[in-house]
Amino acid sequence: MASQALYRKWRPQTFDEVIGQDHVTRTLRNALRRGKVAHAYLFAGPRGTGKTSMARILAKAVNCLSEGDEKPCNQCALCRSITEGRCMDLIEIDAASNRGIDEIRDLRGKVNFAPSEGKYKVYVIDESHMLTNEAFNALLKTLEEPPPHVIFVLATTAPHKIPPTVLSRCQRFDFHRITLEDLEHKLAHICQQEGLAIESAALELVARSATGSFRDAESLLDQLVAYGGGEITLAQVQAILGTVSLQAIEELVAHILARDVKAGLHLINRVIDDGNDPRQFNHELMGYLRGLLLIKTSDDSSLLNVTAEAMAKMAEQAKGFSLEGLIRTIKLFNRAGLDLKTGLQPQLPLELAFIEATLPEAAEAVAPPRPSPSTEATAPPPKPSPPPQGELRKGARADKQPFGLSPRPEGASAEDFAELSRGAQPKAAQRKPGAEALHEGVSQASLEEVRGSWSEVLARIKPRNRSIEALLKSCEPIAVVGDMVVLGFYYSFHKERIEEPENKAFVERLLSETMGSTYRIRCVLSPKDRQERYQAVIEDPLVKAAVKMYGAKIVDVQAP
Repeated sequence: MASQALYRKWRPQTFDEVIGQDHVTRTLRNALRRGKVAHAYLFAGPRGTGKTSMARILAKAVNCLSEGDEKPCNQCALCRSITEGRCMDLIEIDAASNRGIDEIRDLRGKVNFAPSEGKYKVYVIDESHMLTNEAFNALLKTLEEPPPHVIFVLATTAPHKIPPTVLSRCQRFDFHRITLEDLEHKLAHICQQEGLAIESAALELVARSATGSFRDAESLLDQLVAYGGGEITLAQVQAILGTVSLQAIEELVAHILARDVKAGLHLINRVIDDGNDPRQFNHELMGYLRGLLLIKTSDDSSLLNVTAEAMAKMAEQAKGFSLEGLIRTIKLFNRAGLDLKTGLQPQLPLELAFIEATLPEAAEAVAPPRPSPSTEATAPPPKPSPPPQGELRKGARADKQPFGLSPRPEGASAEDFAELSRGAQPKAAQRKPGAEALHEGVSQASLEEVRGSWSEVLARIKPRNRSIEALLKSCEPIAVVGDMVVLGFYYSFHKERIEEPENKAFVERLLSETMGSTYRIRCVLSPKDRQERYQAVIEDPLVKAAVKMYGAKIVDVQAP
């Protein structure tokens, strides 16, 4: 004979047994004491938070035969009947499989019949958001004015899918995710009553993996009992969940700090080869890095639920990161988590994120060498340089023209104007005599010249920043507009990475060094169709603004 699942066996039977939903139990208790029970309720919230259990407790409370104030008593005949699942006055409907208008018409035909045992008939419609629009429309009148002996309880995990006309006819209660502390307390109580021995670390991992759901936590505990018997260890929980040990996470973070690429790649592949899910591995790593960020930015250790030994280790590693470097590392592995959903090689996104996390930042990679003390002593003092062409005069408004430049044309955004003003060459008629123009004497290269030098640009970038070099392999120069080289990217992810200020400045520096003149880059998505590619260039707002503001010409473009 099959045994009863733990989540059914330990389902709360009274308001006192409900954990983590005090705002709901208090309101319902007060309504029962004052005789103000509503005719329709909507219980909304994540799975496993007690919505249907609360509906059953409410059904018992309104039908309880006890004369005391605390209901349900859980002792009278009606309370026991509902607990045992044999009460005819509690009707539970699964809207996922009974979602049509015919089922609702059948319900409307039965609500007028009087209760068979108690005072009220309680209809619990689970996953009510699955009902069709026609079914909701058929339910509206009955839901608004049901017979006096009928109470409706709609339970849903997606309240935003419930029509407003239905919401307005119900009292809504939002169920919250269960806190980690409450989950651990409930699981510890179950283990004690069931005679199970469980390690504290294993209990915490079970509670944490449930993400606020009692049912998920109790189902996992049931699985662990079948797997390990009466003793549950941390290793058993990790084997069931496919999680990685904390030691492996700490080692990988240590390899990032030490910039030890070889050891880190070996660790990632060893973890994956052991059968661990790379997404779960990345999830655990992200949680650990989040902990380091909280330690780095806050002295409050209560934000993390870890042991004192783990906290000491995390605090030590947090000191090894700069705040900017830690944020950069978190962003890299967060992007890896997105790539893991569609990647062909399971560990490749993790490897790429790890390698990039160990590389110096782009600003450091291209920093000019510091002069030696002797050079500094003999070098003449630098001449004062004129203000940059795009710099605003003191007190000038941002939307006025910069010194020596044309005013912002109609249709050009402030961002485009600022981008063009950065190092842009003013019109000849607007230059002051003797002024030193940033692009004075710079000849404009053709697209073919830029394309011919592109491999050399990549070769210069590779030893300084391999990740940027890899990103640039997914693009090609498709146009030249004045001092602007338009790069067409095949994927938006690569485009957005190169557009980051430090990466963009790095590419522009190496491009200018290779071409022998000062150039900027503009990143656009490059359609495969040549006609669409041509349109993408000539309709780009920055290209159009450059032509209008400075008279720049599109000297070459990969036209159809």
